[in-house]
Amino acid sequence: MTTFLRRLGFWAATVVFPLPLVILYDVSAREPDMLKFPIVLGLTAYSWWLLAILLSLRPPWLDRVVGLPAIYGLHGMLGVLAVVLAHFHRTSLYAGEALAVLLGDWSFWIALGVLCWSVFFMSGWLVDRIALLLRAKRLVEPVVRHQVSVWVHRLNLVVIGMIWFHAHLLVRVNQYFWFMTLLDAYTLVVIGLYVWKKWIAPDGYLAGTVVANTALGDTSREISVQLDRPATALRPGDFFFTRVETRGVAHRDWHPFSVTGIDQATLTFTIRQNGDHTTRLATLPDGARVQFEGPFGRFGQSADRQDADHPLVLIGMGAGVAPLLSLLEAHHTTRPVHLLWSVRREGDAYFRDHLEHRVAASDGRLSVTIRVGRFRQADLAATIPHRAVQSGAFFVVGPNPAVLANQRMLRRLGVSARRIHQERLTM
Repeated sequence: MTTFLRRLGFWAATVVFPLPLVILYDVSAREPDMLKFPIVLGLTAYSWWLLAILLSLRPPWLDRVVGLPAIYGLHGMLGVLAVVLAHFHRTSLYAGEALAVLLGDWSFWIALGVLCWSVFFMSGWLVDRIALLLRAKRLVEPVVRHQVSVWVHRLNLVVIGMIWFHAHLLVRVNQYFWFMTLLDAYTLVVIGLYVWKKWIAPDGYLAGTVVANTALGDTSREISVQLDRPATALRPGDFFFTRVETRGVAHRDWHPFSVTGIDQATLTFTIRQNGDHTTRLATLPDGARVQFEGPFGRFGQSADRQDADHPLVLIGMGAGVAPLLSLLEAHHTTRPVHLLWSVRREGDAYFRDHLEHRVAASDGRLSVTIRVGRFRQADLAATIPHRAVQSGAFFVVGPNPAVLANQRMLRRLGVSARRIHQERLTM
């Protein structure tokens, strides 16, 4: 199945998921169509909020099909569309039940507030494309920790509870037994899956013990964790959501980090210390316990889909080189690979010796270009062979604005969008 068809089927969930509720209400209700339509808008908005919660659970099997960026993209779009439909729902109806009206109004304003907060602090839709917003976000980030944004986002669960109660108070809908039964089933299944994923499923996740925590220059660390059992599902370019179980060392929220190598018994991570959580990792002692959710990522299968004689072009910025090293490790002796790595200063090129050994072992297949400062379009044009521009697969990893800038430069060089794969360091 092509990527287009997978994405089309995935986005079709926005239509399919609300349909049973909408159809059952339409069949059951005896009101005129002009009164049914606003109710349908509200049902669709509620269904999309539930679906957004399901997507926030980031099922690994779905990540392998469409990729986590697509999952998060639909999650965000559902939040926007649900608020829009909820607005038209609340402005098109009059309900006599005062408590139902109050719950509906408050759930709408809470959802709108969470949406605005998430767009600014948790999404790159606007911030990564508007320099003024990016500067504003960087100013307030030291005060507004990531954990605050996580808890604000969880207010969506409060919204779900308020809307569910709101529906049970409305005579226009609560009189239809089978419809209300289905509405309750939707809600209970989604909340049940959320509870299972957050509090029960982690007991079965991969876990391991920290065996090394080494400084790489002034701003990065290399952390190795020996697993209790092998990560047999690991592929080159994958990443895990990690949580430190040893209390008092780091925040116990989940954070994504890319695996540097392809060893399934010991996971190694290269992490740039750029935030409240990552700066605490300097104190992570040997013997600390770490849990892993995943693996996630589609870099490995995207590389494997390319013909073996087509080059791989890996563009990493700073610690963004980490997942690219595992791709390089897997392919540098069997196909042409070009690594372009930009660092802030010379001392940050901490993998230089490692890469020189890989170049020597590649029989001329691997080329490595390390640059202090970002690559410009002229640099890319001079460094990337014409054959790679025409048929290569490109993998770009780094901070959000830099990834977007590199994508634009590659497109201007003639690289088709379907051959550009990216991973943004968002947390």
